[in-house]
Amino acid sequence: MIALYVKRHAEEVVRKLSAMFGAVLVTGPRQVGKTTLLEEVAQGVRQVTLDDKLLLAGAVEQSGTFFKDNPPPVFVDEVQHAPNLFPHIKMILDKDKKKGQFYLSGSQQFEMMKNVSESLAGRLGILNLLGFSLRERFGAAFSEPFLPTDEYCTARQADLAEIPYEDVWNIIHRGCMPELVLNDDYDWRMFFGAYVKTYIERDVRQLTQVGNEVKFLNFMTAAASCTGQLLNLASLARDVGISQPTAERWLSILVTSGIVHLLPPYHNNIVKRTVKTPKLYFLDTGLAAYLTRWNTPEVLKTGAMAGAFFESFVISEIIKSYYNKGVLDLPLYFYRDKDMSEIDLIIEDNGTLYPLEIKKHADPDKGDIKAFGALDKIKGIRRGSGGVICLYDNLITLKDNDRVIPIKYL
Repeated sequence: MIALYVKRHAEEVVRKLSAMFGAVLVTGPRQVGKTTLLEEVAQGVRQVTLDDKLLLAGAVEQSGTFFKDNPPPVFVDEVQHAPNLFPHIKMILDKDKKKGQFYLSGSQQFEMMKNVSESLAGRLGILNLLGFSLRERFGAAFSEPFLPTDEYCTARQADLAEIPYEDVWNIIHRGCMPELVLNDDYDWRMFFGAYVKTYIERDVRQLTQVGNEVKFLNFMTAAASCTGQLLNLASLARDVGISQPTAERWLSILVTSGIVHLLPPYHNNIVKRTVKTPKLYFLDTGLAAYLTRWNTPEVLKTGAMAGAFFESFVISEIIKSYYNKGVLDLPLYFYRDKDMSEIDLIIEDNGTLYPLEIKKHADPDKGDIKAFGALDKIKGIRRGSGGVICLYDNLITLKDNDRVIPIKYL
């Protein structure tokens, strides 16, 4: 099955940003649909791609005249290849004061974001884009950020798609890359093999000093095997045979290029007994499954990492619901204190904490939310409704304001 275009929820945000700012930058991992999204939103706008060697040479060597040859409004694809264009974009915007003049996309954020912050502060709206969300796969129009409240659940219920149990594991295993989602006949292993090779050879090699590409691939694989776990840099470094500073630098590459998300622990001045180490999540479970050699949905579903992959998938879906609304600073945390009370996810909204557990089983019970009581004991903390996100079929109350939340409600 091949579809020409699947409507992205982030379209609305790009249009809003282009009405507010002179330039819009869509950034995110390679092949998640940034170019396709901007082509849809900026129809009729001149497009130039810096993957074209001649255009790139002109952008690098003659940046002062580049926008005379390609006057705004213009869409510059893969703009990270020519960071020297940013000062010229700034000069044009400062002179003309017009909105929506530049649409920019970039797969790599390392140097690009540094140049953007220095050159285009206050003139640029930024959107982070990831692969297809469950909502986008199933054609849902609902686009509000996930929150386990009565209001959210009622609104979401009006636009639900049934997701069979077996399909969930097929989706988790195949991942969220648009090409893999839209083309059932694409070979999963060949696709991710090429994806990893391109990522390392282009994004990583060009913009960082990674001397040993084989070890970097081993580092990616070691990180994928730790998805859903507390980050242990010393262990990662030891497993790969690199120094801890190198592991820290390589992890920052995975984070800034949108491959990995580090979920911070919740703590404030009131809560002093919580751990300070983040949890590591791969944002595309298909890529993580490829790296860790879970080669079919069946072996993944019954394997030792099934719970970690299900949790990673849910976290990724919730992150998408915020990114697709233009939220850059995610209000998402986990909780673990010195007594080992742990809550998989806490969403902070308007001073209220909403606790969530993520379980791959389909028979949740009150024991799954026992840790929520740790928040109730902390003075000064306001706790909202919570829940267990799992593979149960129906939305039901578990206890008081806490409920069972089927995955289709994400």
